[in-house]
Amino acid sequence: MSILGLKKKQPKTFKVKVSTMDAEMEFSCEVKWKGKDLFDLVCRTIGLRETWFFGLRYTVKDTYAWLKPDKQVLDQEVPKDSPITFHFLAKFFPEKVEDELVQEITQHLFFLQVKKQILDEEIFCSPEASVLLASYAVQAKYGDYDPNFHKPGFLAQDELLPKRVLMQYQMTPDMWEEKITAWYAEHRNITRDEAEMEYLKIAQDLEMYGVSYFSITFTIKPLDKKKEVFKFYSSQLRVNKLILQLCIGNHDLFMRRRKVDSIEVQQMKAQAKEEKARKKVERQILAREKQMREEAERAKEDMERRLFQLQDEARMANEALLRSEETADLLAEKAQIAEEEAKLLAHKAAEAEQERQRLEVTALKTKEEKRLMEQKMREAEQLAVKLVEQSERRLKEADHLKQDLNEAKDAERRAKQKLLEITKTTYPLIAAYSSPPPPTEPESPEVSSSIRMDFKDSDMKRLSMEIERERLEYMEKSKHLQDQLKELKSEIESLKLEEQQQAGLYSLRSYAEPPYVPHSNRNSAYMAQMAFYEEV
Repeated sequence: MSILGLKKKQPKTFKVKVSTMDAEMEFSCEVKWKGKDLFDLVCRTIGLRETWFFGLRYTVKDTYAWLKPDKQVLDQEVPKDSPITFHFLAKFFPEKVEDELVQEITQHLFFLQVKKQILDEEIFCSPEASVLLASYAVQAKYGDYDPNFHKPGFLAQDELLPKRVLMQYQMTPDMWEEKITAWYAEHRNITRDEAEMEYLKIAQDLEMYGVSYFSITFTIKPLDKKKEVFKFYSSQLRVNKLILQLCIGNHDLFMRRRKVDSIEVQQMKAQAKEEKARKKVERQILAREKQMREEAERAKEDMERRLFQLQDEARMANEALLRSEETADLLAEKAQIAEEEAKLLAHKAAEAEQERQRLEVTALKTKEEKRLMEQKMREAEQLAVKLVEQSERRLKEADHLKQDLNEAKDAERRAKQKLLEITKTTYPLIAAYSSPPPPTEPESPEVSSSIRMDFKDSDMKRLSMEIERERLEYMEKSKHLQDQLKELKSEIESLKLEEQQQAGLYSLRSYAEPPYVPHSNRNSAYMAQMAFYEEV
């Protein structure tokens, strides 16, 4: 057998990737599968029963086409890539979403597709409606608004508004988020399905909702031959076929709405109604549980807050008790210190009283001593005056004695002169006669004068001895008086020092040294006597 004669073996399956609005799926399909087989597989996979709204769309050159259900997949103009990519999208749109959309999955797929068309500006939407739709989209994604969880900036990564709306106003992302959040906070207690339904109910009233646009010229010929023909044309044949396919599908859906629902649809609606009722009951139960949980949490928070408050109060009470104990200890210590200080002050007061009494006694004693001292000072003054008087009297006596001495010296000098003269006259007579003078002759006046001179000399010696004796007595008295004055002065000084040490209770400053005669006057008599003695 020749190798060239062998035919190439054809594969029995091919790969397909289907993208929905929120998921991607891959399937392995048989070669002989028709479009309906693949479509039913996708619907079963995602749990969709309202299949008449959807279809599988694929890209052909610069346009798109819908997979035909009654024709094999590989016989259509699908891409030759592996896997072949299809998009599971809504092909036809309901007139009233609230009445026609039964399943939640159907509703959710419509919500995602319409939302994308609005954001991609395939459906025109005013800025006000865009903000409101964005608030329902946020409610569907995040649930109820919680200011403790949804902090400013939590929508920064979400695409919620068309770029045309963002560029139309000079507003920052934070300002847009604030507006959206203001509406979002009003949607409390709305579930995800209800928020998506509210979104679709607003979107279905937009002018471009469910509308597909093509670049064509056309002519349409009505059945009534009397009517004008209405024709339209396209540059590509596949576009004409697509438009025709969409027209047929919309017409079938239009007629379907006017008929009684099939048993399958009735069952779906009944199931959906039961499901909604069940979910409503569940939501109510959940709401009650949530309310009870919130109340329990609030009660718990209140109890915890109260517990913390009580703990704080207990802590503060303990601290206050500790402070009170410390204060009590401190007060006890202060009381003890105060008691000791009181005792000390009492002791000091007693000492002060004793000191006061002692000072009073001392003051009395000081007064007595002062009186005695003044008396001594007066006596010393009187003694000094008396000594001065005695000195003056002695000075006068010394002057008299000096005068007498001078007179005596003059008489002695005259006597000596007279005697010398007599000697000179009598010496030759003695030499001539060598005999003593006769004793019978009477004494001459010179002899009597010599006798008087001898008498004067003895009297002078006696007087000198008497003066010396008196001088010694005077010096002894003067020395005794000076010693008394020094002793008196030292006593005065000691009294002054004692009075200064007694905080100046009594001052002896008014008492100066005793008013005695100045030193020069006190010593004048003594100096005169000394001069007299030197002359003698």
